[in-house]
Amino acid sequence: MEDIQREALKKLAVPFPDSAISMLPKPTSAQTDAVKRDYKAGIRCKICGAWHHPDVIHLPYVGHAALTARLLEVDPLWDWWPKACGANGLPTYDENGGLWIYLSICGMQRLGYGHAGGSVGGDKTKEIIGDALRNAAMRFGCALDLWFKGDLPASTLPDLIPESTNNEVPEPMFITQEQAEFLHNILKDKNRTEREFCAYFKNGATLAEIPAGLYQKAEMAVKAAKTMPKK
Repeated sequence: MEDIQREALKKLAVPFPDSAISMLPKPTSAQTDAVKRDYKAGIRCKICGAWHHPDVIHLPYVGHAALTARLLEVDPLWDWWPKACGANGLPTYDENGGLWIYLSICGMQRLGYGHAGGSVGGDKTKEIIGDALRNAAMRFGCALDLWFKGDLPASTLPDLIPESTNNEVPEPMFITQEQAEFLHNILKDKNRTEREFCAYFKNGATLAEIPAGLYQKAEMAVKAAKTMPKK
C-alpha cells in the first residue's frame, strides 16, 4: 500500500463529529402497524423528530452531504460506478431492487451495496445511491464505528484511527426543544407552518431535526419570513 493510500485511509477513519451524525428510526412491523391502527399510539420523538411508536430503536448514520464532504476532503477525484449496466447504459438493479457499486478512492476500489426499502420514484434512486456509497465507504473504514455493534476493537484498523488529542465536549446533534419551540412560535405568529419552512430551509424534515450548528441561520430565516394573511 502506497503512502498516499495509507494517509487516505487515516482520514477516512477519523470519527465524524456528533453534528454530522443523524438518527434513523427503525420500527418493527408490529410497531408500524400499531401506529397505523391508532395514530395516538405514536409519539413525537425527541431523538429524530419523527412520529412513531415510543419503543422504536434508532440507528446512527452519516448523511449523504457529510459523507460527500469527507470523500472530497480525502480525494477530490473520488468516483463511483455501478457494477453492471443495462443495454440503455443505466445501472442494473438486482432481484431485490438493490444496486452493487464500485467506490474508487485514491486509486483503490471496493464494492458497496445499496437498497432503499419501500421508497419509490426518483427518491428511491437517490436513497439507493446514498446507501451504496455509505456501505462502500465503510469498507474503507469510513464511519466504521457507527456500523459496529459495541466498542470497536482497537486492532480493527491498526495505525489508521488517530487517538484524540483533546477533551472537547461533543457538539449537540440537533437544536434544543426550547429553540424548536421558539422557531415554531414565530412561524405561528406569521401564519406559517413548520412543514412549509422545513421544505424551504432544507436542513431537517422537522424543526427538531435542524442541526445545532445551523440554529442561527434558521432563526434568521424564520424572522425574515413574510407574514401570511389568515384564511
